[in-house]
Amino acid sequence: MTTSVVSKMNPTARRKARRFAVQALYQWQIADDALSNIEAQFRVDNDMKKVDCDYFHELLHEVPSHLTELDELVAPYLDREVNQLDPVELAIFRISAYELKYRVDVPYKVVINEAIELAKIFGATESHKYINGVLDKLAARVRLAEIKGNTKSKTKSKS
Repeated sequence: MTTSVVSKMNPTARRKARRFAVQALYQWQIADDALSNIEAQFRVDNDMKKVDCDYFHELLHEVPSHLTELDELVAPYLDREVNQLDPVELAIFRISAYELKYRVDVPYKVVINEAIELAKIFGATESHKYINGVLDKLAARVRLAEIKGNTKSKTKSKS
């Protein structure tokens, strides 16, 4: 089994990929450097042995390629304009919106929990609460079938 196959099945490797992706997207938003330069820098400057590098690459390149759509997905649930968000929160929202929309293999609860943890690490003191509230509403729109499926299975198990 290759390293990338092993890391894809490892939640810790995915978590690390998201963590680096938040940092890399933050850098891209602030410095406006080329994504390939940022990715190369991260691969050189960080120990990437236990990181899902394929997922890091996907997030780093796919989030910017869907930027307008991702911002439009999140915007209705914000209390301010997207461009007024803290750059860390913005990177977390964009990654989460991407995962909710395009990575249906990642359960919505995992997307939200990972975003909360990233906000606790990189965000302002209470930003995780804000991120949780916005993503709960976004998930209800983007992953309605999954949420309803979870509700039905819980109801059946109580019977």
